[in-house]
Amino acid sequence: MKPAGLFFATFLAATLTGEVSSAADMSKGEYLARASNCIACHTMPDGTPYIGGLRMQTPVGVIYTTNITPDPETGIGRYTLQDFDNAVRKGVAKDGRQLYPAMPYPSYAKITDDDIKSMYDYFIKEVKPVRQKNSEPEIAWPLNMRWPLGVWNYLMTQPGPYVASRDFDAEWNRGAYLVQGPGHCGACHTPRGWAQQEQGLDERDVTFLTGNVIDNWSAPNLRGDPNTGLGRWNEQDIFSYLKTGHSRFGSAYGTMHEVVAYSTSYMTDADLKGIAKYLKSLPGTGDHSQPVWVYNNTVTEDLKAKRLTKPGSSTYLRQCASCHGIDGLGVGTNPPLAGNSSVFSADPVSLVRVILNGAPTSTIEGAPVGPGMPQFRSWLKDQEIADLVTFIRTSWGNKASAATSQRVAEIRKATDASDDRAVIFRMK
Repeated sequence: MKPAGLFFATFLAATLTGEVSSAADMSKGEYLARASNCIACHTMPDGTPYIGGLRMQTPVGVIYTTNITPDPETGIGRYTLQDFDNAVRKGVAKDGRQLYPAMPYPSYAKITDDDIKSMYDYFIKEVKPVRQKNSEPEIAWPLNMRWPLGVWNYLMTQPGPYVASRDFDAEWNRGAYLVQGPGHCGACHTPRGWAQQEQGLDERDVTFLTGNVIDNWSAPNLRGDPNTGLGRWNEQDIFSYLKTGHSRFGSAYGTMHEVVAYSTSYMTDADLKGIAKYLKSLPGTGDHSQPVWVYNNTVTEDLKAKRLTKPGSSTYLRQCASCHGIDGLGVGTNPPLAGNSSVFSADPVSLVRVILNGAPTSTIEGAPVGPGMPQFRSWLKDQEIADLVTFIRTSWGNKASAATSQRVAEIRKATDASDDRAVIFRMK
């Protein structure tokens, strides 16, 4: 989608300070920090890596990520290995305070002792110390009391590192470890319970990785459901998506774009193949309320003939077809909308948000990959966006619920184009 005059706006992006390294250039600790995506949360846009300060909205109020450089006064320079372990795997700071589970320690609990030691060595010995005072949380009493988090941890987490399954090979187990532990995929992609706990922490729970709406993004189903999940993806599709941010079924967007930018694009092919193998082993959860998606060209023929009677069709033809195709199958690396599993999500929040606020471009070895996605919040009214989203979700064989102008208005109010920071990244 590219209205006149906004094409080049998609190339405005924020980059993190520092050299881009390949996996071969990294120490084991740095590689694990990348796999754990520590940099995404502990770095401000345009900021120095790991000095914290990123504002995070939680169900109880606003918190700010902390400085995890080895500065002795404001960072973790005085942390012992045990202190570091307690913070990362148990959610307890050096001074004994319970950490808020925005820090994904329920997943990091599965990191092995040896990997924790390597990560500690990296942060203490390799990361440059930066003096940067931490910001206090903005949480009102009594929700700011920390001691209830200890009870929450006892009831809602599973301590102890990952234990390999004897029923699967080493590649599957490596993938399971990365997904469940360092990669903390479940923190976004698993539904939350009444106490904001992840309803499942591994494949033994059928809710694990079935999708979730978090921070006004829809983190999609990663199980084998054919429409909403990865049922139609093969292992190579998953590998390509994690390596480059693109597959034949779609492109990374929102916070997943940051995961690719700062984490998975740095990982070895072997590890990404392990993740793909593990995810493809997860059965679907019964997404049989509608038939498996099959392409239907009725809308394509209508668009070609300029039969624009369906609400949203004229907007699509005018603003979207040049990048996503009249046939909805995408142009170049611009993602397809026909059969895109994200389009099938129960809540259209991600599709609405991307249209409102745009999406960043990415680069491979310095060359832009596709034109990115400009924001349309100043171009289209709520009802126009609702009609457009409904058109996309009900065309080319897609069968998903309609969007409403009220839902669009809610997302418009809750988000801002400047929040969806653009990131230029380079894959090897």
